[in-house]
Amino acid sequence: MATIMMVIMIGLLLLGFPMMVPLITGAVVGFVMMFDGFGQMGTFIQQMMGGIRPASLIAVPMFILAADIMTRGQSADRLINMVMSFIGHVKGGLAISTATSCTLFGAVSGSTQATVVAVGSPLRPKLLKAGYSDSFSLALIINASDIAFLIPPSIGFIIYGVISETSIAELFIAGIGPGVMILMMFSIYCLIYAHVNKVPTEEKASWGQRGVAVREALWPLFFPVIIVGGIYGGIFSPTEAAAVCVLYAFLLEFVVFRSLKLPDIYRIAKSTGLITAVVFILVAVGNGFSWIISFAQIPQAILESIGISEMGPVGVLIAICIAFFIGCMFVDPIVVILVLTPIFAPAIEATGLDPVLVGVLITLQVAIGSATPPFGCDIFTAIAIFKRPYWEVIRGTPPFIIMLVASAGLIIAFPQIALFLRDLAFR
Repeated sequence: MATIMMVIMIGLLLLGFPMMVPLITGAVVGFVMMFDGFGQMGTFIQQMMGGIRPASLIAVPMFILAADIMTRGQSADRLINMVMSFIGHVKGGLAISTATSCTLFGAVSGSTQATVVAVGSPLRPKLLKAGYSDSFSLALIINASDIAFLIPPSIGFIIYGVISETSIAELFIAGIGPGVMILMMFSIYCLIYAHVNKVPTEEKASWGQRGVAVREALWPLFFPVIIVGGIYGGIFSPTEAAAVCVLYAFLLEFVVFRSLKLPDIYRIAKSTGLITAVVFILVAVGNGFSWIISFAQIPQAILESIGISEMGPVGVLIAICIAFFIGCMFVDPIVVILVLTPIFAPAIEATGLDPVLVGVLITLQVAIGSATPPFGCDIFTAIAIFKRPYWEVIRGTPPFIIMLVASAGLIIAFPQIALFLRDLAFR
């Protein structure tokens, strides 16, 4: 049954159907084979609806809406200008500023694709003008944007937390350490690249200019303060934090900055509604699919076939990283989390692994896969936004992928990179 389901899904995917079609078709075929017909289809539909019932999922459209408001407004530009004023003049400073801006905007939006658009659009022309190659600039933008998947608020953490019943608040704070580590690795590489390729430096900003830039970016910088401080100060839950972010983004862009007008609300709401609909359909179908494969004990069969029962905790973590990394090279990240997390759940429980550590590694692999050929979603976002050919977009990605894979290895070897802040806040 598992083989037939996979063949159908891969076949439909290769034929160009949207991901929800192969997923639901494979699940329905598995259901029919398991129950000998459509008589119990109501049970399958109940499982699908159950997938979008958790209240925590309300945070997803809220963060998407907040990110959409800020992407269309001035928040991203103000954050970029502040970062540039402090480090734009050092060797490789413009590239380091790009990576830092992606990290900061990730702390505001939680979306890799929103970060590609918001940070990449203004900074790519500056990188090209400064002497960086287009392949390097594109690779830096799409890979640095993946840090947004680790810095709270992360949509990936929310989806994983709902599926695995892991604390979203703990996942959020555990992602900060790895996100900062990856930013440091990218910054060192940018510095080396600029020296090797003799990229000229930018003009140094005066302290007066820096003061103006900080003052202008002060309001957007309150986003991570609201999210992290509010959640860990016990003021509100992650879901409530998402609602507060929407209100704050609205007040900031419509009232304080006045960068958006009331007619823009319709376009923003429509865009958010379309993205949310896709996400929730995938979550619902993914939950139904996960129920089918769990009921048929397919995860146990797969894990036994690769001998995972004989692996220790480190072996299980490496197997998880490989599976999620490969999966996200071909399929939407949310789908991979929905499908593979239940498969590895028995092994995670059997080896006593910390689900928060596992969640950080899974989300990191999802982020890496999002920017990895052949079908990483951030690659196609960059192609659409920057109007560049596929091969030019992916040509500069190998060094960044190597650094991201190395960061996963460091987290496996030294789990406290991810768990230190979590333990400090919750233990």
